[in-house]
Amino acid sequence: MKTVIKTTNLQKIYNNSVAPVKAVNNISLEFQEGEFTAIVGPSGSGKTTFLNLIGGLDKPTGGEIYIDGTEISTMKESELFDFRLRNIGFVFQSYNLIPVLTAKENVSFIMLLQKRSKAEMEQRATEMLEQVGLSDKLNSRPNQLSGGQQQRVAVARALASKPKFVLADEPTANLDTESAFNLLDIMEKLNKEENITLIFSTHDQRVIERAGRVITLVDGSVSKDEVIS
Repeated sequence: MKTVIKTTNLQKIYNNSVAPVKAVNNISLEFQEGEFTAIVGPSGSGKTTFLNLIGGLDKPTGGEIYIDGTEISTMKESELFDFRLRNIGFVFQSYNLIPVLTAKENVSFIMLLQKRSKAEMEQRATEMLEQVGLSDKLNSRPNQLSGGQQQRVAVARALASKPKFVLADEPTANLDTESAFNLLDIMEKLNKEENITLIFSTHDQRVIERAGRVITLVDGSVSKDEVIS
């Protein structure tokens, strides 16, 4: 199997007025292509910080991060922006859709930044929204969609740019049971059919039960790394 993400002695330390906080404390991990991994642990365990580091949204205090053999921890911000744009899809708990854009325009936005042709954007955005079951909502704006529908638009947007892997930070936290299961069915299908690597940070048992690997963080360190048969 191909290693797509590798961290070596990864650290993130926040300095506050009382004492330094080691949000991520010497984490060394490898993630293989096509994995569906859940990162779990109590609040404050470092899940979101770790996800932000490997996604290039935050800079480490120490250690290295390799994506497909490329070290991103020392990249300049302009290089990192371009790298994220072409390699990483993000799904956030708060959806992060642009309110004035339709579902189709939201999905197209990343491809617009990638300078794809208008015809390609139109086709890919429509295809992705069909895949997540929203072919009848192409021209709906976020305020016309339910929470579950907005999260499905966010998933379509994350996958539209054909990323090598997708990072999802508590993607089911605001969803009811039916919406959460629908979303997980979609993500699991895309993981298996397109071999997209999925890494979730989550408290949600519904997500954990779908994962092939569960990594538990406690106080910024890995306390357990379990492959689920």
